[in-house]
Amino acid sequence: MSGMERWMNRVALVTGASVGIGKAISNALVEHGMIVYGCARDVDRIKSHSDELKSKSAKGSLHAVKCDLRNEEEILLMFEEIKRNHGGVDVCINNAGINFHGTLLNGDTNHWRNVLDVNVLALSICTREAVKQMMERNVDDGHIIHINSLSGYRITPYARTHFYAGTKCMVTALGECLRQELRELGSHIRVTRISPAYVRDTELVIRSSGGNEELVRNLNASEKALELRDVADMVVYALAAPPHVEINDILVRTTEQKS
Repeated sequence: MSGMERWMNRVALVTGASVGIGKAISNALVEHGMIVYGCARDVDRIKSHSDELKSKSAKGSLHAVKCDLRNEEEILLMFEEIKRNHGGVDVCINNAGINFHGTLLNGDTNHWRNVLDVNVLALSICTREAVKQMMERNVDDGHIIHINSLSGYRITPYARTHFYAGTKCMVTALGECLRQELRELGSHIRVTRISPAYVRDTELVIRSSGGNEELVRNLNASEKALELRDVADMVVYALAAPPHVEINDILVRTTEQKS
């Protein structure tokens, strides 16, 4: 058994799954026969997407789980629910991420805390709990995937993205630190960071624009913007690699993008 076939009927968690990249990733995994738990604060859209997939007789299934990733107790309850219903997580995709319209010189402290809570702390808690569930079940071929950003590798001159970029640089470091810790334990659980440039039709772009609708329209219409499916395809690519192959970093731009 090779490629995505070995993931049939296995369990994946996708955070931030109600819209955008998270929704596209969930859809791709269900298409390949996985049991997907999609989490968000508002699960109505995930439930609607789940019903849509059922109507199309998809190979896998999508389950909505309500979770505010800024609250550790809710994260732990989410993992308990997955364990109770399907044994535990085999794949954890830390997709959720937020930004806000503010610079390092005028940023609001509470906004910074929210960004850190979601982009760094929730990612770390979900990773810890996912690996714990894998090891409890002797799952040695599990996979942790961080949806990172090119901002974790290069800094743009757009000041409103600078605090966000700082959190994504942390994700870059945390992914490599996790890989090293797993190797020290003799584990074959794989770690991948997928770092796209601009992706059209995401709520992150809308929020980080500071309400600038013209900027959002121009970005979505630009040839320099990636499609949602492009990122989902990279997740499938990493998962489908042979078990002895660990793809640690995927940096994704359109061919039109210069920076």
